[in-house]
Amino acid sequence: MATYLHQARRAGLSRLDTKGSPYLYILPFFLLFAAFGLFPLLYTAYVSFNDWDLLDSGAHHWVGLANYAELIRDPYFWNALGNTLSIWLLSTVPQLAAALWIAHLLNHRLRARTALRMGILLPNVTSIVAVTIVFTQLFGRDFGMVNWALGLLGAGPIDWQADTWSSHLAIAVIVAWRWTGYNALIFLASMQAIPNHLYEAADLDGATQAQQLRRITVPMLRPTIIFTTLISTIGGLQIMAEPLLFASSQTPTGGSDRQFQTVALFMYEQGFREFRFGYASAVAWTLCLLIVVVAAVNLVLTRRIANDEE
Repeated sequence: MATYLHQARRAGLSRLDTKGSPYLYILPFFLLFAAFGLFPLLYTAYVSFNDWDLLDSGAHHWVGLANYAELIRDPYFWNALGNTLSIWLLSTVPQLAAALWIAHLLNHRLRARTALRMGILLPNVTSIVAVTIVFTQLFGRDFGMVNWALGLLGAGPIDWQADTWSSHLAIAVIVAWRWTGYNALIFLASMQAIPNHLYEAADLDGATQAQQLRRITVPMLRPTIIFTTLISTIGGLQIMAEPLLFASSQTPTGGSDRQFQTVALFMYEQGFREFRFGYASAVAWTLCLLIVVVAAVNLVLTRRIANDEE
């Protein structure tokens, strides 16, 4: 009887260990997320319903939706939103297209293929401050290399920081240069799972590299393309460091006429320059909801395009 009870106890502990240990393994992540992710998120939502002044010892009082109502009427917010969407489109679409083509090339037999794969990741591991400073010099109005190259082609110099379209294009180049290699490695990892016999059959049929990319690679990478599109959308709508460092004065206004101020920069300006913590929190939550909406629309459109191609 004692032996039976001992075996039953051991069986019960074994079942408990099998079912409970996975939750214990992931428990530290959820504890850290609750402390440093969920709590700040919920606390920011509470702050957004208050008139919160950081200069007055954090004095605050409940104002309800007043911050959000003011945000809707604020022309600076809509200007920042338009700038954010413009830079996001200019950087994300070419970036993903270039990353897909680079990954397709690296997936074939090339000399020094390992070195090339490591090289395309270097922009991503480089300090964003250093990258932006270098590109700011390249896009300089008087002595920038980009204007020098344009001069060789017979075009006049461009003040890249002065105009809306030129500043958006310059910042988009910085973002694309930094993240193209990262997305290319994600695509390349997914390409490794595509059966080689598909490419071999395409070679026998005389298909070009571009045809193989369009007919074989892209259809097989649809889930990965959706993933990278969503990640690029989330990152693109939160862009802050590049436009902040791109401004010569490094102020959160995004240029003298706010021509490249993003929503994240506008939030930083309201919170840590105007010290309107409640209003800045409302901007943060509006940006969060915007990211969710744009990501959801992006996901639906990508899946619909994939279904239509099938």
